[in-house]
Amino acid sequence: MSRYWSKVVHGLTPYVPGEQPKLPNLVKLNTNESPYGPSRKVLEALRAEVGDTLRLYPDPRSDKLRAAIARRHDVTPQQVFVGNGSDEVLAHVFLALLKHDAPVLFPDITYSFYPVYCGLYGIAHEPVPLDADFQIDTADYLRPNGGIIFPNPNAPTGQFVPLPAIERLLKANTASVVVVDEAYVDFGGESCVPLVRQHAQLLVTHTLSKSYSLAGLRVGYAIGHPDLIEALNRVKDSFNSYPLDRFAQAGATAAMEDVAYYSAMCQKVIATRHTLVTGMQDLGFEVLPSAANFIFARFPGRDGADIAAKLRERSIIVRHFAHPPRIAPFVRISIGTDEQCAGLADALREIVYTNRNK
Repeated sequence: MSRYWSKVVHGLTPYVPGEQPKLPNLVKLNTNESPYGPSRKVLEALRAEVGDTLRLYPDPRSDKLRAAIARRHDVTPQQVFVGNGSDEVLAHVFLALLKHDAPVLFPDITYSFYPVYCGLYGIAHEPVPLDADFQIDTADYLRPNGGIIFPNPNAPTGQFVPLPAIERLLKANTASVVVVDEAYVDFGGESCVPLVRQHAQLLVTHTLSKSYSLAGLRVGYAIGHPDLIEALNRVKDSFNSYPLDRFAQAGATAAMEDVAYYSAMCQKVIATRHTLVTGMQDLGFEVLPSAANFIFARFPGRDGADIAAKLRERSIIVRHFAHPPRIAPFVRISIGTDEQCAGLADALREIVYTNRNK
């Protein structure tokens, strides 16, 4: 029945999310979720929302949550925008701030939702190649543009752009918005939110899906100059005035306030990542430096799809990207618990040694 589709739909190539398989005894290391549950305070806040007030609409501006985010980042609530996951926040960003005559720039190897948004909204865009070490060189973005966006750390590589490089980009690129997508920054990077004070064109996006263990609640936010936030609110209120329900607002607010739990979980993931990387390097894997809750690794002479398939035979799911061909040898591995990552290392050892003995 595609004859009823609009021209826009015919031209779309939708984003493909990570697989959510329903297999017994599965070790799921493919979608960068937290291996640990949310804090007790979050669960208590969610339970407290169960009641008669569910018949009422939620706060359309999420004032309590925005205030909690503002306190967490030392900004004002007027500098905070919230949405139904950072994907919705980014969708509004592309329409409100990045749709111009000049093309938006983003890395050629990056979060694959960016070109999807461009296709959905008819936004001109140009991919900027990563350097020979799979890193973002901000100097490559100093060209005419309608906006710049990149994750930091980048996905799927996990590599981090230092703040001085971002600040140099901001000083040189003042005529368009620069969006830094910090979905993974809490696992070893340094947030550029403080730079918002000096640079009105900077917008920083975050998610509670990773470091706050709330992928199932769907909450994301952006921090920037109030003028940028107003643009996002105009798009939101023209699309969905109530993006966050009562549970999402309550749970996210509690998560933002439980800094001790958040910090402890991040440190656990960082420690596990270090152990896993060391073990994989001992096996002969090349692992890109990661400041995220995942790693990007390849084994010389071995196809990434084959490694992913061999792991799947052992009920371990990781992510493989066939395109672009430059990253086809790699697999992206989410950091799980110590036990899960130890099991992964054992499986990789078996796969590598079997290959060597052929």
